[in-house]
Amino acid sequence: MQTRFVVAALAAASFVTAAAAQTAPPRPKITSISHMAVYTSDAVAAEHFYTVVVGAAKLPDPENPRGVRYALSATQFIEVLPLPADAGIRRMDHTAWNTESAEGMRKYLAAKGWKTPAHVERGADGSRWFTVLDPEGNKVQFVEPPAHPKPVDAPNVIGDQIIHFGLRVQSREAEDAFYRGLLGFRPYWWGGMKEGEVNWVSQQCPDGHEWLEYMIESKPDNGTPATLTRRSLGGVDHLSIGEVSVPDAYQVLVKGNRIEGIHDTAPKIGGDGKYQFNLFDPDATRIELMDFHATVKPSWSPFTAEDPSE
Repeated sequence: MQTRFVVAALAAASFVTAAAAQTAPPRPKITSISHMAVYTSDAVAAEHFYTVVVGAAKLPDPENPRGVRYALSATQFIEVLPLPADAGIRRMDHTAWNTESAEGMRKYLAAKGWKTPAHVERGADGSRWFTVLDPEGNKVQFVEPPAHPKPVDAPNVIGDQIIHFGLRVQSREAEDAFYRGLLGFRPYWWGGMKEGEVNWVSQQCPDGHEWLEYMIESKPDNGTPATLTRRSLGGVDHLSIGEVSVPDAYQVLVKGNRIEGIHDTAPKIGGDGKYQFNLFDPDATRIELMDFHATVKPSWSPFTAEDPSE
């Protein structure tokens, strides 16, 4: 199934006629991350994790009445959905990006030959969005936030900005055809688990400073390997909350007795030179706290774009 997605996506991305190129509307700005949607098998445990540990505000979900939003700010949140009866081990449903015009983005992708829905959806909060599949079959939403989003009351939130997503990737070339070729994402940083191997490739959104991190499998199998577990996949499909100082944020969690379940023993510096600290929600999705800026010189690649701001 993954192979078919990759082949079809590469063909769709490269097949743009001269006429279509001449009549394609301009791409609307992609300004920031909107949200990540994940599944839960225990709504009560998920609520405790996201409201107490993360400190997000629980809100109704204008997109799905069965879901819940755990908001970090007026325009960024984690969407938690009930686990479908036929779900496999993956707990991520989709990622989503904020754009200045959902309808404009839909028309842009359609004009470029990408498969899009016939119309955008509209939420009770005034937001608009639509969903497409990326080259490997991952659901991606483009969200136009409400014109006047309501402020969020989350005084204990551990951070109010999602600075990146991580996503399991098997073909960097296929994903680049979509994210870089069609959408204009740009390189930010890359690294690997060992010398000569590239496992992490960060692509920054074209009109902001937040990014998508390809979590590349060194030996892609065109499917889901039998050795892949829910926790290991949840560690790959992750989101990261920006911090001025992860060590300081860690102390806030410790002093508030907010660290529980599966988590790192302490903050550490990653290959990008930034402090990070990982926690896992009750269904094993990784929530990473990460510094906005590097503390030491990064390994492998230097940064090739500006960091997110505090």
